[in-house]
Amino acid sequence: MVANLPPKAKVGIINVSVAGCKIELFDKDNYQSYAATAPSWMTNIIKEYGGNPYGRLVEMAKQAQKVGVIKGILLHQGESNTNDTLWTKKVKVVYDNLMKDLKLNPKKVPLLAGEVVHADQGGVCASMNATIATLPQTIPNSYVISSSGCTDARDNLHFNAEGYRMFGKRYAEKMLTLMGYKITKTN
Repeated sequence: MVANLPPKAKVGIINVSVAGCKIELFDKDNYQSYAATAPSWMTNIIKEYGGNPYGRLVEMAKQAQKVGVIKGILLHQGESNTNDTLWTKKVKVVYDNLMKDLKLNPKKVPLLAGEVVHADQGGVCASMNATIATLPQTIPNSYVISSSGCTDARDNLHFNAEGYRMFGKRYAEKMLTLMGYKITKTN
């Protein structure tokens, strides 16, 4: 992404992630009930975010806004919500809360949501991609990033290093396009 931006442009990333969690963990009004039933290994990760991953995300984003502009939100989640027909609505609650809490304009801040390991790679949660594909119907300024062909790990749940790099390029290319940049360099 940086290779296709003007030389003085800087890119910052805020990463708040909890392995294996459902999207409910990022619902600022209901996360406590989900966290209370989380397995101990997940509880330890949640504690690293002060017990409230959404709160930490907002806190870090507000710090970032002091020195920069939030241009987009990247979401990679869904395996734990496989077969959840309400997932898109739950994601919208989180997205809308972020827009409000960070005073962002949803027409100017897209949500880029990545698919889980694709069926062509034997993804054990690949059926979730059909649900993820409908996200733009619920959040108009959202875009689905394909995982097709991104190589995965032996567990058929996570991507391997090569797959993550390929997937990352896809996220970057979409964001660059949305920002009005032409992609001239791919490495």
